[in-house]
Amino acid sequence: MKTQQAPDAILARFREVTQLPGVGKYRTEVLHGIGIHTVEDLLYYFPRRYLDRSTIVPMTRLDEHIDKTVTVIGRVTGIVTLGRGRKRLVVTLRDLVGSMDLVFFQGLQYWQKAFTQDETLAVSGVVAMYGRRPNMVHPSIDRLQDEETLEFINTGGIVPVYPSGAELERVGLNRHHGFRRLMHTALQHGLEGIVDPFASDDGAALRARQSLVPLRDAVLHIHRPPSLEQLEQARRRLVFDEFFALLLGIALQRRARAATERGISFRSESPSARALVSSLPFDLTASQRRVLREIAADMARPEPMNRLLQGDVGSGKTVVALLSMLVAVDNGYQCALMVPTEVLAEQHFRTIRALLGNTPVPVCLRVGQQAAAARASIDAAIASGEAAIVVGTHALIEDAVSFNRLGLAVIDEQHRFGVMQRAALRHKGLMPDVLVMSATPIPRTLTMTLYGELDVSVIDELPAGRKNIQTAIRFEEDRAKVHEFIRAEATRGRQAYIVFPLVTESEKIDLKAASTEHARLSSEVFREFSVELLHGQMQAREKEAVMNRFKSGRTQILVSTTVIEVGVDVPNATVMLIEHAERFGLAQLHQLRGRIGRGTEQGYCILMTDRAMLYGSAPNDEERAARSNARRRLETLRDTLDGFRIAEEDFAIRGPGDLWGTAQSGFPPLRIADLLRDGDLLRAARDEAFALVARDPHLRDPAHALLRDMYGARLRLAADASETA
Repeated sequence: MKTQQAPDAILARFREVTQLPGVGKYRTEVLHGIGIHTVEDLLYYFPRRYLDRSTIVPMTRLDEHIDKTVTVIGRVTGIVTLGRGRKRLVVTLRDLVGSMDLVFFQGLQYWQKAFTQDETLAVSGVVAMYGRRPNMVHPSIDRLQDEETLEFINTGGIVPVYPSGAELERVGLNRHHGFRRLMHTALQHGLEGIVDPFASDDGAALRARQSLVPLRDAVLHIHRPPSLEQLEQARRRLVFDEFFALLLGIALQRRARAATERGISFRSESPSARALVSSLPFDLTASQRRVLREIAADMARPEPMNRLLQGDVGSGKTVVALLSMLVAVDNGYQCALMVPTEVLAEQHFRTIRALLGNTPVPVCLRVGQQAAAARASIDAAIASGEAAIVVGTHALIEDAVSFNRLGLAVIDEQHRFGVMQRAALRHKGLMPDVLVMSATPIPRTLTMTLYGELDVSVIDELPAGRKNIQTAIRFEEDRAKVHEFIRAEATRGRQAYIVFPLVTESEKIDLKAASTEHARLSSEVFREFSVELLHGQMQAREKEAVMNRFKSGRTQILVSTTVIEVGVDVPNATVMLIEHAERFGLAQLHQLRGRIGRGTEQGYCILMTDRAMLYGSAPNDEERAARSNARRRLETLRDTLDGFRIAEEDFAIRGPGDLWGTAQSGFPPLRIADLLRDGDLLRAARDEAFALVARDPHLRDPAHALLRDMYGARLRLAADASETA
C-alpha cells in the first residue's frame, strides 16, 4: 500500500507552494521572491535560530544567574528615559511572577521609539543587579505575538525563529507564529514525500558510519525539535547532505576530467632548474622542496595538472613556480605567468630575469599599457615560440596573443581573476598543466569545496633569518609619535610605505587620500626625505620608474594605495603605515603587512585608525556590528602572524560568499552548513563522496539510483560526462 502511495507523496514535495492552504496570490509572490516555489523549497527554508522555552528563567530567580546569559519572556509595563547628562532608556518587563529592567545607553533615539506598552518580548542578555533589582544592558530582543501569551511559556518546548523581512511581515508571515503556522502546513502536506537517498543497504551503512538520523526525521526535527539533542542530530544530517551533494559533484567532475583529458607528460629532469637551484644565494626550505616534488609528479602524469599552491606572504612561491616552468621549458614548451596588476607583472618579470641571470631562457613581459610596436614584437615572439616564459596581466588572454606551444599556465593571486579569465588562459594551449597560486591563506574547509577540483600544495614555512613583524594599533593622538618613528627608521637608512584606501579625496567618504596626503607629507612632515606617490591610475612607465627608485633606495618613503598589496619586494622596507586601517579587509591587511620584513631587519606594521571607529558608541545595530568587526580584524592582525589563523578569522567574519571571489567561481549558497563550524562534517562528506565515486564511477549501481535522482541537476552534467568517458 505504501509503495502505491509513494509516488503521490513524492510529488507533494514538488507541488507549487501556492497549493498549500493559506497561501494566496500575495503570499505566493513574496515567497517566490525569497526562492520558495515548491513545498520542498519551503521545507528546506530552515530556522535562523531557536527560543529554548524549556529553560526560560522566571524573573524571580534572576538573582541566581548574575553575570550569566539567560533568556526571559515578559510584557512591557514601563518605558522611561532617565538622567540629565548621559541619558538612558529603562524598559520595565514583567512576567507572571516578577519584573526586571532593560537598560539602553547607545542609540537612544532609536531605542526610544522601539518599544510599545504591553507588547511581549523574549530577551537574552547578561544578568546584572542594580541594588536588589535585576537588569540587562542592551540585550538581544525578539518580539512575540499576541497569541503567544505568558501562559504559553509553561508548555515548554524549543521554538524556531525563521528569517524574516518587511515583505514577509506585510503578508502575515512574520518570523514567529505566521511562518510557523505555514511550516506546520507544509510538514503536513510534504513530509511524506521526503525520500532518503541513503535508504539502501549501502546508504544505511553510510548513515551508521557517520551517525546520521533518517532524512525525514531530520526535516521534521529541524522545524519541530523535541529536544536540543534531536535538534543537533537533525542539523548534523542536513549539513552532511548539503556537503555530500556538493562534493559528490566535484568527485564526479574530477573523475570525468581524469578519464577524458589527455595532457602533457613532462620529463622531470631539468638542467635549467638544477642550475638555478645551484645559483641561488639561499637554500630552498624543506616545504618548498616537498611542494616541488608534488608538482613534478603531477607534471609527469599524462593527464593535465590542476594544482593550487598556497603559501603565506614571503614563503617563496615565485621560486617554486619558476623551477616548475623551467621543467616545461626544458621539455620544449612555453610557459605563461598571469598576474592581476601591471605593477606585480613588472615585479615578477624583473625577479625572474634576475634569478635566471645569464641563462639562455628568453623571458618577455606582456601587459596592456605597452606601445603598439612593442606589443606587436612581443606577440610575434610568443607566436613563434621564441619567448619561452611570458609574464603578463589579463592581456595574455587577448585575441592578439597566440602561443606556439603552451605547456604550463601559472596564475598568481588567482582569486583576483574570474572563472572565464582563468579558463581563457588555459585554452591558449592544448591541455596545458595549470598551477594556480595564492598568497592569501585559505581555510582547509574552503579549499575542499571551492577548490575541490584541484590538488592542493602548501608552503608552510618561511625562509630562515626572517624576523617576526611587530604590529600595533595607533590612533590620531599618536600620529606625531608615529611620524617620528618613521623618521628614525628612514634616518637609519630604512624605507617605509604609507598606504591609503583612496587615490583622491571623495565628497561622499570622509577619508584621507594618497594624492593629497603625499603633497602634505613630502612638503611638511618628511621634507628631509624623498617621498614619492604610487597608485593604480598612473601610466605603466611612470609606475615602473617610481618602483625602481624606491627599490634602489633613492626614495625613502612611498605613499601608495593598495596597488602594492601583492608582489612588491623591497627587502630594505621596514615600516608599513596603513591609514584608515578599519576600512581594509583582514586578508588585505595581511597582504599589505607582507610587503615589509622581507630582509633581515625588524619590520613594523602600524594600523592607524580612529578610536571612535573601534570603541565608540554606535547609533544602531548595523553600525555596532560593523565597528565590532573592524575591531576584531585589527586586533587579530595585531595578535598573530599566522596567515592560516588570519584566514580562519576572516572567514568567520565575512562568510564564504564574500571571500576570494567565491561568487564568481560558482560556489553554491549553503542553506544550513557552516564551512568553519562544520569542518569535521565537510571532511567526512568528502571522504564518503570520493570513496563512492572510486567504487562506482558512473553511479550505475542500483543502490545509488536515488542519489542520481535526488541530486538531479547538480550531478547530471558531471555524471553524464563520466559515463561518456
